Amino acid sequence: MSHLTLGFSPCPNDTFIFHALIHGLVSAGGLSFRERLEDVESLNRLVLDHSLDISKISFHLLGHIRDDYALLRSGGALGRGCGPLVVARHPFDPSELRGKRIAIPGRYTTASLLLRLFDPALDTLVIMPFHEIMGGVARGEVDAGVIIHESRFTYGEQGLHSILDLGKWWEEETGQPIPLGGIVARRDLGTGTLLVIEHALRESVLYAQTYPDAAREYIRAHSQEMSDEVCDAHITLYVNRHSVELGDDGEAAVMTLLERGEAAGIIPRSTRSPFIL
Repeated sequence: MSHLTLGFSPCPNDTFIFHALIHGLVSAGGLSFRERLEDVESLNRLVLDHSLDISKISFHLLGHIRDDYALLRSGGALGRGCGPLVVARHPFDPSELRGKRIAIPGRYTTASLLLRLFDPALDTLVIMPFHEIMGGVARGEVDAGVIIHESRFTYGEQGLHSILDLGKWWEEETGQPIPLGGIVARRDLGTGTLLVIEHALRESVLYAQTYPDAAREYIRAHSQEMSDEVCDAHITLYVNRHSVELGDDGEAAVMTLLERGEAAGIIPRSTRSPFIL
């Protein structure tokens, strides 16, 4: 029995997707997994340090680690109408963001990459844990903040206003779904093992969609501060057909993000395909 370290976030979409895999409800070819739940930027850092065998990461980070990790075609978060939002205490035009202090949820998050692609002149960026950004904006510690995850459902409760929808901007700019995060695995595990993991992950997503109540206790154990309504909205928004299989449009969106990041000098250029094959 091979035990592999598997990192993902405590967000409802991830616990929903990985529940069956972690609990042995789908076949994984004799592999077993030791879970590690962290926020997405912590996972990014762990993968950058080669500390996890398999992990959810931001697609931004993929541009920095594709020589050592391969992107799996299942388990990811892509879609439409689900991108990061820039929020502030008072409404103003996005052009007025220049010169303002903007909180971002980590250097390697896709949210930070999208913001820099939207306007490279936005350079007064303050890194904060994603769950602290709304509070920092509300208290005036920063002028604006890029929010992700469940924050897009709750920012209005803190009296904040949406200044810019980076997902909407991306969709209008490229016509593609927004690639937020994906699952990677170490290339040195070997192509055969990587394909087994990819298949098992796909089966885990399908199991979750077929038996949506099976993971509820596991989801609630890691999202105690969220209401059931917010948990359900989170899963509905971030778990979709791209989570089962990236598909041609999903793969194209990932490649476009990497290419634009390379062209902007934000991620290193590479001729290596990010995928297993």
